[in-house]
Amino acid sequence: MAKDNQNFESAAKQIVALVGKDNIISVTHCQTRLRFVVKDREKIDDKKLENVNLVKGVFFNGGQYQVIIGTGLVNKVYSEIEKIGIKSVSKEEQKEFIKENETGLKKVMRILSEIFIPIVPVIAATGLFLGVKGALFNPNVLALFGAKSSDIPVAFQQVVSVLTDTAFAFLPALIVWSTFRVFRGTPVIGIVIGLMMVSPILPNAYAVADPNSGVKALKAFGLIPIVGCQGSVLSAIAAGIIGAKLEHFFRKVMPNVVEQIFTPFMTMLTTFLIIILGIGPVLHWIELGMVGGIKAMIDLPLGIGGFIIGAAYPLMVLIGIHHTLIMIETSLLANTGFNALITLCAMYGFANLGSCLAFILRAKSEKAKSTAIGAMMSQSFGVSEPVLFGVLIRYNLRPLLMVLISSGFGAALLSMLHIRSNSYGLAVLPSYLMYIYSGHQLIFYALISVISFVLCFVLTSLFAIPKEILKKDENGAEEVLVEKRETVEDENLAFPVSGKVIALADVADPVFSSGMMGKGIAVIPTEGNVYAPVDGKLSVVAETGHAYGLVTEKGAEVLLHIGIDTVTLAGKGFSTKVTVGQTVKKGDLLGTFDIEAIKGAGLDPTVMILITNAQEFSDVVAADTSEAKVGELALFVEKEKKEYKEIEGTVLN
Repeated sequence: MAKDNQNFESAAKQIVALVGKDNIISVTHCQTRLRFVVKDREKIDDKKLENVNLVKGVFFNGGQYQVIIGTGLVNKVYSEIEKIGIKSVSKEEQKEFIKENETGLKKVMRILSEIFIPIVPVIAATGLFLGVKGALFNPNVLALFGAKSSDIPVAFQQVVSVLTDTAFAFLPALIVWSTFRVFRGTPVIGIVIGLMMVSPILPNAYAVADPNSGVKALKAFGLIPIVGCQGSVLSAIAAGIIGAKLEHFFRKVMPNVVEQIFTPFMTMLTTFLIIILGIGPVLHWIELGMVGGIKAMIDLPLGIGGFIIGAAYPLMVLIGIHHTLIMIETSLLANTGFNALITLCAMYGFANLGSCLAFILRAKSEKAKSTAIGAMMSQSFGVSEPVLFGVLIRYNLRPLLMVLISSGFGAALLSMLHIRSNSYGLAVLPSYLMYIYSGHQLIFYALISVISFVLCFVLTSLFAIPKEILKKDENGAEEVLVEKRETVEDENLAFPVSGKVIALADVADPVFSSGMMGKGIAVIPTEGNVYAPVDGKLSVVAETGHAYGLVTEKGAEVLLHIGIDTVTLAGKGFSTKVTVGQTVKKGDLLGTFDIEAIKGAGLDPTVMILITNAQEFSDVVAADTSEAKVGELALFVEKEKKEYKEIEGTVLN
């Protein structure tokens, strides 16, 4: 035990030295990682940190430099860091600290991200509706059945239009609602203001802009034109910010006896008048100029603009400013009905796949090959961080350069052919759904995505495979800091939650998807109860209720992690029913969690079921099922390799 303490102390000192004691603003931890807020992320040598004993990987996200340690060890390393005199804070304090100290572009980027991320699924779904409509109503498709557009009943067309037009018709209402939420106003006040801005009583902005419509703007005081704010993203954001600030002001100055009624009244009245009579038309004019500028860049001759956008996008992801593009994409969709920007940026994902495949086929290092396989699976569904941090910049910058070239080349071809999606929010393999509205668009998008993939594979194979992965891993025994068991045995684990099963590699957190924390499976939950997946003794019960660890009698160390970054909720929406050290039986209720509260905070509720000591077993095999039901087989942990390919999803005895 004394030796273990020395190892924790040594690891803590090395981590602090490499991050830089003077570079550390604060540190906290969750169940799997240390979370540093640092002054200058660029001063940290990631490679040296990854070579520190106990460190499984590093990752920078959300303003935090994260050092992956593992369940049961991270708290011990954290205790040693506290002894060094590093400022430690609670998770909630650190989250607020990050927000308060953000300035300039980083702050703008975070705000835009928090505003638009909750809206993305709605726009993506609307894009799918539009794609299906385009396919069904396509004259060539109808001709196959001996029909034409005029044969489709008007009532059916109107019902379909409700599905395809509603989100964009009321887009400002969604944006004002989300902006109120971000700026801590009352969201329902925001959505009413947004609905006022697109009220059918006001002249429609699109109709007023069309000289052939015969619709004219109203005139306030005989001078100021008044129109609706259809398609105006900037006006909606401004309304949300102004409205939330005004609400805070009125709540402070209103007498308590009338505050409940007059605060919403004054907030809605004042905000509406400011937008409609003042800055709304100006902001919409600016927004149209911005959209025109992006379109002009995309349409530059010889695909020059497309190449610049396609090559620049990976760098934007690398430094974390790519979320700012969501606002531009939303404006493009609202004002033109199409989104050419995401089409060009999408080639980055296909180039990443090509880079990963080159690493998989060329690498002799099993560790590098395993990392590339996990990263490729994640990237297939749009999660690019494992590729970016685990492959492209981990060894040298040449793989990243090949991605920039391939992404830029594919984007240049797309811009020359005028390919554009009708949505956003879908990446890599699912992205094809955004082009089914037109056979021409789908065919050329698919063809060029394959070209980008193949080009990056070839370039990476020829010019960017690092020498260190071309040799086998050294068989050096790693020092184990936990008590080693005499034997381990086969183990069955049941699903602790019900929902939709996804591969661990598809989880939107590279710490889990890359396998840093162990092998396992993940579930998108449909119910907020979490049960013990197996008999065992609880080694971890997070104070925040978002994680549980248990050790089984047969030697498996199990981690149940509820949601991604849910530690930042500081226990809100979570309730635990057990304590550390308690022995539980399979099926015992461990705790509850509020799925809607997690989603409402803009977080992912996916539940990860992991075997953190998978290296002590021959293999961890996931059940072959797409639906998780509490009590049914989730994982089989093998002591020795068996000759079978899959497990049926049957109920465990």
